[in-house]
Amino acid sequence: MDANFWLERWREGRTGFHQDSVTPLLPRYWPSLSVAPGDLVLVPLCGKSKDMLWLAGQGHRVLGVELSPLAVRQFFSENHLQPKVHASALGEHYVAGDIEIICGDIFALDQATMAQCAGVYDRAALIALPRPMRPAYVEHVYARLPPPCRGLLITLDYPQDQMEGPPFSVGADEVQTLFSGQPKAHLLDRIETLSKEPHFKQRGLDRLDTLVYSLGN
Repeated sequence: MDANFWLERWREGRTGFHQDSVTPLLPRYWPSLSVAPGDLVLVPLCGKSKDMLWLAGQGHRVLGVELSPLAVRQFFSENHLQPKVHASALGEHYVAGDIEIICGDIFALDQATMAQCAGVYDRAALIALPRPMRPAYVEHVYARLPPPCRGLLITLDYPQDQMEGPPFSVGADEVQTLFSGQPKAHLLDRIETLSKEPHFKQRGLDRLDTLVYSLGN
């Protein structure tokens, strides 16, 4: 799966993964992580998620990384924010208040930038990547975040042979394998989701669970 796949989906408006409101699981579970106000929180593959507004509202500095320039521009325009823009080797940086989005590749994010992050929020990144790419993603991002970085990870678990991703199924066993080093993944909740997401049933699923993890030591 290459960059053009996601760029084309944003251009064509095929963004059913985007939510128009804050993910309810975020305010429910984020406070338990004890990420301090003022800490920098990384949001990989952020799209134009309103979850970034919520995180900034908790006093955090937010660093999103998003491949699509269209998604980045829409985030700021739809939320009536006027970003200042500058370029670096990582991509185009859009900054408004406590929210910064780098329009670039998450795999290009460097060690110096990740060393500043004290928290991470992953609702749509891991499940957006096919299985062969997931180990490299976890190694590049999570293995390079400084301890004691804490995070919230949300995945989906469903019979992968019943539906072609993305979003992909990333079940509990795979999560534990991916996060066998640091940080550790601790399952907080498993939520039956198919009854609340009928469009997935229309795509052929007979089971869909949402899994919520805290990341840390």
